[in-house]
Amino acid sequence: MVKKVSGCRVNCVLLLTKMADAHSERDGVTMENTFPVYKVDAIVQFFRTDVLTGQEAKHFAKSDITPNPKPEVIQRLYMRILQLLYGFRPECHYLAPLSENIQCPMLYECAIPVMSVYLSMCQFLPMCHVYDFSLNDLLNPKPKRTITILSGIQNFLHFRKQRLEIIAGHQQSFRAEMDKLQAYTRGIKEAEKKIEKLMIIPPEQQAEAKELAAALKEVNSATMQESQEVSAINEQVAECKTEIAERSQKLSQRKLEVATQKDEIAKLKSQIVESPEEVKNEMEKMKENIKNIKNSKELSDEMLVDLQIKVQCASQGESDIQVILKQLHDLQASMCKTNQQKEEVQSLAALSETLQKELKGLSNEEGQLKRALAMKLDKESKQQIRRQKKKELKDQHVQNIIGQYDKIHEKREEIVDRIKHINSETRQFKEKMQKLRDTCNQNSEKAQAIYDRLLTTLEQYHKRIENIVMEGTADMMKMKTVF
Repeated sequence: MVKKVSGCRVNCVLLLTKMADAHSERDGVTMENTFPVYKVDAIVQFFRTDVLTGQEAKHFAKSDITPNPKPEVIQRLYMRILQLLYGFRPECHYLAPLSENIQCPMLYECAIPVMSVYLSMCQFLPMCHVYDFSLNDLLNPKPKRTITILSGIQNFLHFRKQRLEIIAGHQQSFRAEMDKLQAYTRGIKEAEKKIEKLMIIPPEQQAEAKELAAALKEVNSATMQESQEVSAINEQVAECKTEIAERSQKLSQRKLEVATQKDEIAKLKSQIVESPEEVKNEMEKMKENIKNIKNSKELSDEMLVDLQIKVQCASQGESDIQVILKQLHDLQASMCKTNQQKEEVQSLAALSETLQKELKGLSNEEGQLKRALAMKLDKESKQQIRRQKKKELKDQHVQNIIGQYDKIHEKREEIVDRIKHINSETRQFKEKMQKLRDTCNQNSEKAQAIYDRLLTTLEQYHKRIENIVMEGTADMMKMKTVF
């Protein structure tokens, strides 16, 4: 029975090789390569360093590929490549779900790993631009064909390594930027909290703030009242000044009138002429005394005229002086009042200056606070602008990355379509394999039935031979007894 199973295993392997040859003949001429074909030494060195590990890397040599590739080594190498790319361990290829009613499951032990590796390599190699992979490349590999396949895999692994490095760099930069963004958001939240704290007056200081506001209102109201009083006093002072100016104008006008009146009196005195009759009478009366009194009279007349003029001037001067004295008394009273008002105005001005100084101090403090708030707002606005610029740069970077990922996704969709097409072909191939398996099962059932029939016929034949031998021996014994 063991000999029978081993023979069936060999027949199964031969059948797989025939199918691979037929599949390769059906595919026809291979496509042109879109990747560089590496030398054997470079391929061996690459797979030793990047794919194989341990004893497998030490034992893998150039002789395993050229001049006669070893199928076991190449199958193991493909298994390691699939393990590196997809995480399939070599043990996974030997496991396959089988139905419970299969007769002789040991026949499938040889074909399961080969078919698993073949199917997985058919799904993988189109990504390496190798579209004509067949079972013959696993069971009966050829040196040129294996070199092209391995060079395509090496090219893909180089590309994969570069892409992984680029993606790792993008991931690191993205993580760093995400950390920065989180730090910035934390800083923004902390700054917003600080701004809220600064803008909101604490309950401990609200009473003081209310008191200060009430005090400021009182000071403002007091300053407004004092300013109104000062403006009223200034108006009164201006009125007094206007009255003094009017009175001074009246004095000057009166002085001019007095001067004009004096001129007119002098003119009138010069124009007064005595009548000739009186002059003749007086001349007659006084002719006698003219000689004696002429000199004295002339002197006395002159003195009298002078005295009269002086008396008139003195009387007019006394009247003018009295008027001027009254005006001076009025002016002194008004000046006293103005001095008192000036003293009051000075005191009010001093108070207003002190209040203005306090207001200036408060306004300076308010200005400092406003400047501090403006500086903080400027800093925050600058930070927001910087953050917006960084966000725009990040968005541009993310959009570039998304564009790259979209391109990769489009390529991936193309590859998925190709894989679907290949899967459809593999399904068709599986259906054909299932049909062949069904035919093989039918043939095996027929052979088993024939074998069972042969066994039954042999057993019957042996029984007949034994019966014939027993009958012959009985006849021989009878013959012996007869003789």
